[in-house]
Amino acid sequence: MNTNVPWGQVEEYLGSGQATAFPLSRSGDHPQVSYVVEHGGRDIALHVGLGSRERPPQAALPTIRIDQLADRGSRFARIRTTQSSLIRDFHDFLCAVADRIVAHGRTLEQAYAETVRAWSALLNKPRALNLEKRLGLIGELAALRSLAGEYGWTTAVEAWTGPDGEEHDFGLPECDLEVKTTSSEQRRHTIHGLTQLDPAPGRPLWFASLQLTRGGAGGRTFGDCAEAIRHEVAEHAPAALTTLDRRLTASGWSEGCADDERWTPRAPLLVLDATTLPRINLSVLPTETRERISSVQYTIDVTNLQPSPQPLPALADFRLP
Repeated sequence: MNTNVPWGQVEEYLGSGQATAFPLSRSGDHPQVSYVVEHGGRDIALHVGLGSRERPPQAALPTIRIDQLADRGSRFARIRTTQSSLIRDFHDFLCAVADRIVAHGRTLEQAYAETVRAWSALLNKPRALNLEKRLGLIGELAALRSLAGEYGWTTAVEAWTGPDGEEHDFGLPECDLEVKTTSSEQRRHTIHGLTQLDPAPGRPLWFASLQLTRGGAGGRTFGDCAEAIRHEVAEHAPAALTTLDRRLTASGWSEGCADDERWTPRAPLLVLDATTLPRINLSVLPTETRERISSVQYTIDVTNLQPSPQPLPALADFRLP
């Protein structure tokens, strides 16, 4: 039996919110092993049949949970992750456990322990770009593509200053732009610092809220977006390619980096005047307090806020590259 469940198929079920099960062992084999996209299409798990006196192994890792299920007189061990941001890596982990059981005859306890040992370095080390960072960069690259339609590729690339550690993601000729991206059902965004939502003197600040959802075969990965932007710049503004590559590298991207999570917009882009946003303002804090606080991070929810009546025209043709 093939225990390598294609991630693309799993992602389609996750994106559509549908539950399903992929049998990985033959009928009549012991133990029965199934890869499961759970109810609501939000989580994945491995179900492994247990013998009459067999107990599930202990999950020593905080990112993994193993519990027991009963179904029509049979008992199963269920292996899940507690960290939704690791779901893509956890998919490969589950396939590795299943392969040791189905293809190599290991017991569940043996297969789990062997896989944990083999993968310990991976499980204890975050991806080069975590989920929040990749989503944020997809949003910024989509904005870059849209801005290029208004200003040209050279100006758009020069305006992308977020990777250089500037206060806002884009410094355009007449205004600034901050782009925030989330995969949640609500428009909740993390704000870094007390001044990130403050306009520079004499310059309007626009805030763009992008919601993404898993896109299955029709979605775009961060790598897809980066390569599409590089192709456009190489064709239309080759002198700006060095600047673009420097900023992509500063963001953590590199050619050939593994990334097969596909995304598509969940809802239209929401563009707001930053001065209308809920925010923590530096001016409300006493001077002595401001001097003793070195950093602040908080989350705002802009769900159901009405878009600005005259949003930034350059974002009218907004879509993923």
